[in-house]
Amino acid sequence: MARVLLFGRLSDIAGWHERPFEAASLSSLKRLIADQAPDLATALDAPGVQTAVDQIVVRGEAVLSEGAEVAFLPPMSGG
Repeated sequence: MARVLLFGRLSDIAGWHERPFEAASLSSLKRLIADQAPDLATALDAPGVQTAVDQIVVRGEAVLSEGAEVAFLPPMSGG
């Protein structure tokens, strides 16, 4: 089971900050999220949103080990 964390506006859209999901890969996790919350799935695919698996930013597909932490991070701004 993966522990999914949402930050900023992503958490606002979903209405939750942390939730467990049973998924073996990042793509299967995103499909589960899309089935449950299409608005959140659209927001996760928006430009600038980053994904970190076990605190390492990943691009593309990733295998999720048991107990993996997956964080979706909205675009950041600042100086």
